[in-house]
This record gives sequence, C-alpha cells and structure tokens, in this order.
Amino acid sequence: MKKNVLNRRNFLAFIPAISIASTALANRSHHHLPISCNSYNWITFYNRAHKKWGDNLEQNFSEFVKTGIKAYEPNIESPAMAQQLIPVLNKYDIALPSIYVNSVLHEKEAIKTSINTIIAIADVVKNYGTKIIVTNPSPIKWGSNELKNDAQLNLQAQAMETLGKELRQRGLTLAYHTHDVELKAGAREFHHILLNTTPQNVSFCFDVHWVYRGSDNSEVAVFDVLKLYGKRIAELHIRQSIGGVWAETFTAQGDIDYTRLANELTKMNIHPHIVIEQCLEPNSPNTMDVVSAHIKGLSAVKETFLG
Repeated sequence: MKKNVLNRRNFLAFIPAISIASTALANRSHHHLPISCNSYNWITFYNRAHKKWGDNLEQNFSEFVKTGIKAYEPNIESPAMAQQLIPVLNKYDIALPSIYVNSVLHEKEAIKTSINTIIAIADVVKNYGTKIIVTNPSPIKWGSNELKNDAQLNLQAQAMETLGKELRQRGLTLAYHTHDVELKAGAREFHHILLNTTPQNVSFCFDVHWVYRGSDNSEVAVFDVLKLYGKRIAELHIRQSIGGVWAETFTAQGDIDYTRLANELTKMNIHPHIVIEQCLEPNSPNTMDVVSAHIKGLSAVKETFLG
C-alpha cells in the first residue's frame, strides 16, 4: 500500500485545505439542538444514593423530566438497548440528539465489530432524531497508563475515518471524545486522531474537564485546544470542578472559566451541541439530590451559553 508522506512543504500547502474544511464543518451548526444531559451524571448520583440508574427506566425518567432538561445522551451498547430506551424517552418527550458509544479501534480483530455495532445502533437512533454519534476509542486498558504504540494509533485514525464516512453517508456526525489518557505523552493520541482524520468525517466532542484534568489541571491547555481544534467542535461536554474536585452542580466559575469559553466560542462562530456532564467523584460535595443539582445546573448552563 502506498503511504502518504507529509513533509514541511506539502504540509504548508495542506493548511488552507484544513482551514476550509474545518470552517465548512463549523457552519454545520448544532446549536439548534436542545441542551442535553449525559447518562453518566445520573449513574454517579444514583450510586451515591445506593441505587442503580437504568434498572427501572420508567422510574428513572419520571425523575429526569423533573429537572426541566429536554434531551438525554446515553451510553448505548447495542441496537436492542436503543430500542428499549426510545419508547420511554418518547413517553416523557425527551429528545435524543446525541448518543455515546464505546469502540475498540486500535486492534485489527476488533475494528470491524466495533464499526458494525455502531452503524447498527446509528440506524436505530437516527429514526428518533439523533444527529451526533460520540465515541471515545477505548484505551489499552481502562484505568491503566499503558499507551498505544504508533501502529495502533495509525489503525485507530484509519478506523475513525472509515466510521465517520459511513455515518456521514447516513446523515450523522461522528464526534471524537477523549478522557485523560489520550493527553499523555505529549497528547500524541489526541493530536494524531484529529490531525490524521478529515473534518468532513470526524468532528470533535470537546470534553472540557477531561482536557483540563488530562493536562495536569491546566486551564491554559483548555483554551489552547480551543484555538487548535475549535472549528471541528460539534459537541461540548461541560463539567465544573472546585479545587480539582468535581462540583455537585455546574457553575460558570470554578477551576474552568466557562464564561470565557462561551465568549470565545461565540467569537469563533462555533455553536456546538451542549451536553451537561456534571458527575460526582469520591470527594465531591453531598448537599443536594440529583434533581435539585440538575435544575440548578441547567439554569447556570442557560445563563452561561444562551444568556
């Protein structure tokens, strides 16, 4: 197979093409989608209350709807899981503008299975109005600092491009998501995926706090990433921390200045889909229940990003 060699001269020639494609992607705005909430929030709040989110969908969403949040972003594992969820969302008039799907894209044997599974799920949820498919390619091992080698990163980028093209042909946007491990070793995995896929096929789900934490709690890194890849942002995951610990509810001010972030996005004419992902960790405050926390958080999100 012939390899494309990117030297300094043809890289400089390539920059305008990147800019044009990125701008075209940015113009495919997702700001019309309702503010959403990720399922992981609810998992952590329910765990703290010694309950399990997902055991009783009817009960779960009768509580969810009390927050005033009109959309939901679940982690979908199979088409059957999507088919089970959608009737309940429909009953409570909750939209499904985006979903999160796990994938293994750095191992040859797993790539085809992951892509086929995601496409099968996408074919179900697109009929309920889903526009964005978010995936965070799995690390070598969750919770481990073991990093992918160059061959695995090349495989992963190629697989992301293939998946993104398949989803685009179905009218869907693939958004690349990261946690902290992708920011290690000079953020080589993070940069490799975004620099070796096309904006047309692979957008960016900017999980602000994971970039912050993965960069050793650096707000500078957050705004540098915005400068580098802002035009590829299709979706924003927002979470606040105070003193390095996840807060109980979203606020504009804390370790990350979300007011500044919102202003910068507006200046850059970037209007992503906004997903609240205000989760709990062991040292998070314990002063309010899940509904109260999300009512308060939704109000702060609206004031920060829509005010």
